[in-house]
Amino acid sequence: MNAASLQWESAAVIAATGGRAVGDAWMAHGVAIDSRQVRAGDLFVALRGDRFDGHDFLTVAAQKGAVAALVEVAPAALPADFPVVVVDNSLTALNQLAAAARRRLTGPVIAVTGSVGKTGSKESLARALAAFGSCHVNQGNLNNHIGAPLSLARAPAASDFCVLEMGMNHAGEISPLSRLAQPQVALITNVEPVHIGHFRDITAIADAKCEIFDGVMPGGVAILNRDNAMFDYCAAAAKRVGIERIISFGRDVHADVRLLECEAGIDGSHVRAHVIDQEARYHLRAIGCHWVLNSLGVLAAVAALGLDPAVAAAAMEQVTAGRGRGGQVDMPAADGGHYRLIDESYNASPPAGRAALSVLAMTPTGPGGRRIAVLGDMLELGAHSADLHADLAPDLFASGADMLFTAGPDMAQLRAHLATPLTGVHGAGAADIAAAVAAEVRAGDVVLVKGSLGMGMSAIIKALNDAAPVAAATAGGRGA
Repeated sequence: MNAASLQWESAAVIAATGGRAVGDAWMAHGVAIDSRQVRAGDLFVALRGDRFDGHDFLTVAAQKGAVAALVEVAPAALPADFPVVVVDNSLTALNQLAAAARRRLTGPVIAVTGSVGKTGSKESLARALAAFGSCHVNQGNLNNHIGAPLSLARAPAASDFCVLEMGMNHAGEISPLSRLAQPQVALITNVEPVHIGHFRDITAIADAKCEIFDGVMPGGVAILNRDNAMFDYCAAAAKRVGIERIISFGRDVHADVRLLECEAGIDGSHVRAHVIDQEARYHLRAIGCHWVLNSLGVLAAVAALGLDPAVAAAAMEQVTAGRGRGGQVDMPAADGGHYRLIDESYNASPPAGRAALSVLAMTPTGPGGRRIAVLGDMLELGAHSADLHADLAPDLFASGADMLFTAGPDMAQLRAHLATPLTGVHGAGAADIAAAVAAEVRAGDVVLVKGSLGMGMSAIIKALNDAAPVAAATAGGRGA
């Protein structure tokens, strides 16, 4: 998505970090913090963590082709021809490198956060902007106090655009990322009771999300979801820090980017939207109404940059849901034929759970097939957890689920609130029900797997893959 190449000269790294050079000059074309992911030409940053110390893997990094390393201590065992830059603190140095990378960027930076939908919006926005030039984007879930600076440090100076996702679990985590990135555009997809176990209430969550405005450049733009209950609160927060232009999106009649029409189905969604002062028609391959709403936020960001939303909308058609994030796969069944797997195993929250169940509802079964929901606990909901799990009961009923497999103590609350009990197994964890799920599925079924990352729902996916008589075939055009 980014044709520009990254270059870090040793002199620039030393100037950015104030480090002490040991060894000859060098040129790096990448930045890595994990020795397993080092590629030839990388600068390896040796970070100290709770479980690992990057200094223990310097030799591995050198063997894999790293040209140099940022270190706090230069081990004597390193090859004599492997240069290092010695700094007081490697994480601080990574942030300094990111700040230097930001200073040399000439294209706009767009920051994205939100309770749900931020990764999908980030990927969609990067795809849309790539239609106008080179776009650098943080990979995967590199959105925290380490991942975001790493992503920025990896940004080629010649990038036309830079899209950075910013995540948080606690207050105070997004503000330093925004101040580092200094975005021209800040997008909040929504504010929902996600991670509410770490917060006083939804207002406190909104405050934490609105920290993304702290680093917005003068003349910058805030993009907000007009349908969200916290829209007015977030708009006021943006104005308090001097952001004068706010572009709203959603179904609301007052939204600047407004959904006019949507035909959703198994092949995705056909969308008609009003974008500021023009109309856009486009098709999304990613399945679900939540993807449609995400796309409106993307078009709002594109409009904020003064770009043609019609071009951006056409580019978004290529976006598909990733593995663990709603990707759909046709899996071979033990009794012959195939069943459809909706893989939402990466994470879960109340709004994301409702969205996933709506996708289950719209996905047709094959002859004799059933809809099977496999749900794990939604974590970090604190004292609200039992009620928020129970609140999914109407959505589960509306999904048309014929069977329910659940994992975790709070999903037991969901079972207890079902007006009509559903057959299926409950277990303490995903591993406890994996075999039962794999043994149950048959041709024609549609199986949704959804749960928080900490619940290890990938064990369900592994069990289904292990039980498949032949290799799974990716469903046409729906990603995996």
